[in-house]
Parts: sequence; C-alpha cells; structure tokens
Amino acid sequence: MTIEIENNEILVSRPNDLKRERALHGLTRTLLRNMVQGVHESFKKTLQINGTGYHAQKSGKTLTLFLGYSHPIELQDPEGVESACPNQTTIEITGIDKEKVGQYAADIRAKRPPEPYKGKGVKYSTEKIRRKAGKTGKK
Repeated sequence: MTIEIENNEILVSRPNDLKRERALHGLTRTLLRNMVQGVHESFKKTLQINGTGYHAQKSGKTLTLFLGYSHPIELQDPEGVESACPNQTTIEITGIDKEKVGQYAADIRAKRPPEPYKGKGVKYSTEKIRRKAGKTGKK
C-alpha cells in the first residue's frame, strides 16, 4: 500500500487489483481512520455489572472487581487506556486505540460473562442477554 498526505487528506492506493491487495487496501484505510478518530475523540466502551453483591471500584490505575468469587479480581489499566467507575455497577473504558479499548473491555467481561438464566455477570451496555426459562417443577 502507498500512503500519501495531500491537502490535509490521507490517500491510500494499492499497487494492483488482486483480491488480497483489495482486502489489505480496505484494512489499511480503516486502521488509519481509527487512528485519526481516536486522537480526535476517544473511543469508549461501557460495561454493566448485574448480580447481588457484584460491584467494581477504582483506585489509581487499579480496577477491583467483586464478582462472587472468594477473592476480588484486580486489573491494572493498560497503557493508553483509562477506566472509570461512575457508580458501583458501571465501568467506562476510554482510550485513543480502538483495539486496546475493546480488548480491555473483553478481558473484564471474560472474568464473569453474563449467564442466560438470571442475567448475572458483566455485560456490554448495548448487549442484549437472551434469557432462558429455568427448570419447571415436577407435576
């Protein structure tokens, strides 16, 4: 790929029209767009915690999660990514690198993914949890 800057515009051009080159052209263009967008306005992911006794707290660069295990889970914010807890059941992750923000959010969610019966766990704010009916009683 050839990347050029002309008149405050970034131009990406490909050497030929092979299928792989076309795919890499789109990838390169999107990665550059995400870099510019991240510097202009930070990327943000919001997580919600559901469950009795489940909560999070923030102190310095350490995020502490209480998710029903026998011990609290402590996570350090990666470089270039910040997390905040506006309340005990909400975590907001912001940063200029879209990939790092998404990966950190996925790492937090993986500590206790939402379960389909009661909906307990850590979920994205936009995520819908498909609920299942529990066992029916014996008749």
